[in-house]
Amino acid sequence: MGFLVAVAILVVGAFLLLRRSRRLTRRLDAITRGSDAQSLESVLGAHLERVRAVVADVDRLAARTAILERDLRQSLGRVGIVRYNPFEETGGNQSFALAVLDGKGDGFVISSLHARAGTRVYAKAVKAGVAESALSDEEAAALREALAKTAPGAAH
Repeated sequence: MGFLVAVAILVVGAFLLLRRSRRLTRRLDAITRGSDAQSLESVLGAHLERVRAVVADVDRLAARTAILERDLRQSLGRVGIVRYNPFEETGGNQSFALAVLDGKGDGFVISSLHARAGTRVYAKAVKAGVAESALSDEEAAALREALAKTAPGAAH
């Protein structure tokens, strides 16, 4: 009787080990799917090489991104425009003030005054968000609009 109990325990143990072995085999097959490698060690080695390659790619992309962000802050990407009618005898808002700035607030304001007799264009420098000469109300409004925009390359 004791012998039959021992055999039954061994059969149950063997069955449990067989089930566990099948689960481990399925897991190993899932890990090695698409690989010609014969051992788990070679599969893990190949995965590790791929991870190292991806890390190197990410590092290169991070360096390139930093350069692009630095250059983008120097680009003229903050724009404000105001259209207006300075003279009552002309029709429509043909005149305008245009402010164009970089990330530091440096740039220029261009204004165009349109009248029947002709159009005049003026340009004024801007340094750190402050015009180097007096601005008209429309030019100041265009400058405020440009300054209110997020600078290119700035952290969002």
